[in-house]
Amino acid sequence: MGLVGGCSRCGGVVCYARRYSGESLCSSCFQASLFEKTRRTISKFGMLKHGERVGVAVSGGKDSLSLLKILHRLSRDNGTSLVAISVDEGVEGYRDEAIEHAASVAAELGVSHQTVSYKELFGFSLDEGLNWKADDQRDTSSCSFCGVFRRRAIDEVAARAGVSVVATAHNLDDYVQTFMMNLLHGDLSRLGWLDPSYVGDGFAIRRVKPFMEIYEEEIALFAYLAGMPFQSVSCPYMHEGLRTEVRDYLNRMEAEHPGMKNVLLRSSLDVISRYARDEGKAVIPCSSCGKPSSSGLCNVCRMKNTIGQHVNYPGSIRTVGDG
Repeated sequence: MGLVGGCSRCGGVVCYARRYSGESLCSSCFQASLFEKTRRTISKFGMLKHGERVGVAVSGGKDSLSLLKILHRLSRDNGTSLVAISVDEGVEGYRDEAIEHAASVAAELGVSHQTVSYKELFGFSLDEGLNWKADDQRDTSSCSFCGVFRRRAIDEVAARAGVSVVATAHNLDDYVQTFMMNLLHGDLSRLGWLDPSYVGDGFAIRRVKPFMEIYEEEIALFAYLAGMPFQSVSCPYMHEGLRTEVRDYLNRMEAEHPGMKNVLLRSSLDVISRYARDEGKAVIPCSSCGKPSSSGLCNVCRMKNTIGQHVNYPGSIRTVGDG
């Protein structure tokens, strides 16, 4: 079923109205527009170099599967080679299905697929590591803990895969939500993470976000039209913390003022270019694991220590001064 009128590009049956640009697009032209948008973003920010070996972080969700498909198509032109990399956080009833989707699409595209688990790297699954949180009164979301471990896990599996850059499927919505959250927390020093070609915290491998100029709803539609598998369940931890409230607020603003998210994206890039590109933090080895850190103990080891106070697991550590 199409919308009223014809496609702005070919006159065909419309399936999507892009309110912020005034375009109406048929299925074919809409999908082509996302390939082109991604290509332009990669070129604009110099994200990928010809001949690079690129690790694509594939969680198994609609965004990452779409990124893998689009980068696979674009690799024919830019000469890159791809490796799909997945992290199994260990969330019962959720992650197994996603890993299966990631493996299936990678195999369909002929892309090598490598995985790593929290259990393997840290000695506990995310579910095991967060068992203590139900009785803890600190306002720290599960996503905050998971994010620290996930970044380390992606870096580890990327190093094993021998890639020089990791592409993640963070979309425009993710980007502006993170920008707003940092502003609301008064944490401008961490805005460097939003640099389009991020290298920080001692990471040797670049992080790029080819979907950073594409709306989440457009990626969801692309995934549907391209026949991507959709997960039947959502992560049980996804609605904790401030992000859900920021997401809902920005969606309301976009509905009332089409293009508002694009404006916020441009503002965030301007702020980053002015204030956040050079944080000036010295990088030193972590006193526990030896990985790069901006202080004596890296964030991964700090959080492992917090979890270790509540959960016994191999490799528990204690910070200096714990006795």
